[in-house]
Amino acid sequence: MRHLSTLFVAALLYLGAVRPALAAAAVASDLQPDRLTLYRTIDGLELKLHTFEPSGLKPSDRRAAIVFFFGGGWSGGDAKQFYQHARALADQGIVAFSADYRVKSRNQTTPFECVQDARAAIRWVRAHAAEWGIDPDRIVASGGSAGGHLAACTAVIVDGDQAGENAKFSSVPNALVLFNPVLDTTKKGYGAKNFQVEQQTTLSPCHHVRPGVGPTLVFHGTADQTVPFENAGRFTRLMHAAGNTCVLVPFEGKDHGFFNGPFFRPSSNGADYELTMKRTAEFLAAQGFLGTKR
Repeated sequence: MRHLSTLFVAALLYLGAVRPALAAAAVASDLQPDRLTLYRTIDGLELKLHTFEPSGLKPSDRRAAIVFFFGGGWSGGDAKQFYQHARALADQGIVAFSADYRVKSRNQTTPFECVQDARAAIRWVRAHAAEWGIDPDRIVASGGSAGGHLAACTAVIVDGDQAGENAKFSSVPNALVLFNPVLDTTKKGYGAKNFQVEQQTTLSPCHHVRPGVGPTLVFHGTADQTVPFENAGRFTRLMHAAGNTCVLVPFEGKDHGFFNGPFFRPSSNGADYELTMKRTAEFLAAQGFLGTKR
């Protein structure tokens, strides 16, 4: 009888521990964007923003917006990677987008085209801010890995817009939230093989840090075997030297992609996702990116 009681208690403890994670995964499995929004047509290809709207959104609002770019080494990836992040921030009042962009495996492109698409996405959001209830001066670029690289490039590299873009609206975001981003595209970082030798610093954020970059939050695992943690530390020091706000949050012993939630990575228990989202909300609130401006 005592043995059965022990098993019963153990079972209750186990269920108590796993039920929240299972419940979160069940909720996450139902995630869908509120709409798909066309932001660019190029070479016959339609690129869309997977859009997550706050409850009660009105055109007269002046809410912050965030645009997420998925990872995948500029070769693959899926906008679904940031569905869970986008929904969580939309529930806190931010208009959230997860952007499609061209990649090598599907579109035979290079990182240069990826960055062009990212610029176009930020510009589209700013150009249509009044229709969407968005404050054009509170637009955040975000992403993971190669997607973090795209977000960083839109902020630190101010030239390189493609011909035909509407220069009336800036493609530079007002803040950054980066998840184990590619910040050095030379042999000291990640992705050098994707560039000609003479191009290896052309899209390397560490080589283009300038004064005036918006407040930036960087999450990075100290044991990242894909994108060296040193790159994040160096980028942060360069940002500080340029007079910019940059907060690096190291995740001790974590490897690449630790931040993914259970919707995109079912094997995740959600703990690191939850912590990064908590820190993201705190950072955005401190920088004035939560709440509606009138």
